[in-house]
Amino acid sequence: MKLVPPKPFFLRSGPHAVLLLHRFKGSTGHVKKLGRFLQAKGYTSYAPLYKGHGKSPEELLNTSPKDWWEDVLAGYQTLRNEGYHEIAVVGLSIGALFSLSLSTKLHVKGVVSMCAPLEIISRDVLLHSIVDYAKQYKKLEGKSDNCINLEIDTFNTQPEDTIESVLSFIKRVKEELSYVNAPTLVVQGRLDQQINADSANLLYNSISSIHKDLKWYEHSGHVITLDRQKEELHRDVYQFLETLSWTT
Repeated sequence: MKLVPPKPFFLRSGPHAVLLLHRFKGSTGHVKKLGRFLQAKGYTSYAPLYKGHGKSPEELLNTSPKDWWEDVLAGYQTLRNEGYHEIAVVGLSIGALFSLSLSTKLHVKGVVSMCAPLEIISRDVLLHSIVDYAKQYKKLEGKSDNCINLEIDTFNTQPEDTIESVLSFIKRVKEELSYVNAPTLVVQGRLDQQINADSANLLYNSISSIHKDLKWYEHSGHVITLDRQKEELHRDVYQFLETLSWTT
């Protein structure tokens, strides 16, 4: 089976721009419904696709947060090059960490952090999520169960470097949180089983933003942008963006 790889997307609308950042092991599809909603409300959005994502798990594990960070910076610059000089950033999971870190280095109007993994449940949970991604990808390729099991046996020895790089990146972002001054909306699903949901409280209490809010979604999990309360999330993100001090 030939898989159609995901792509970056640019949804043009009004003069206010939003950089949308997807999760680890995810793709731009995880933030596209939000982008469409914001476009209808007059916001332009751009979502880069991180290196290795939307490809085979083996290719994914040949990349690291350093590579993905370069894609985040390039996404920000894409919006600037297109004439958008007021940019908010909205990220899911590791994309939320990128959003927070970006706000400490470049000018952003505001940050929406969705399910930021400041505290993962365990290394095993992260490993299992990578292995599950590999199994699902290989299944979509049309491979047999026997073939998948054989490849997964080999694959199980590979994610350690990726896990270490992700954990190191999380540690660096935690050290930067006191430098986050931009208006920030912290979003967290109460049913999140991939991270310790108390990450949201840690984040909210650690950032220095004067304008900040924490919103819990009682019936949503980690991929909150596609979960049961996605329409409520869309409205909340839009309402937050409307509170920012846009100058145009």
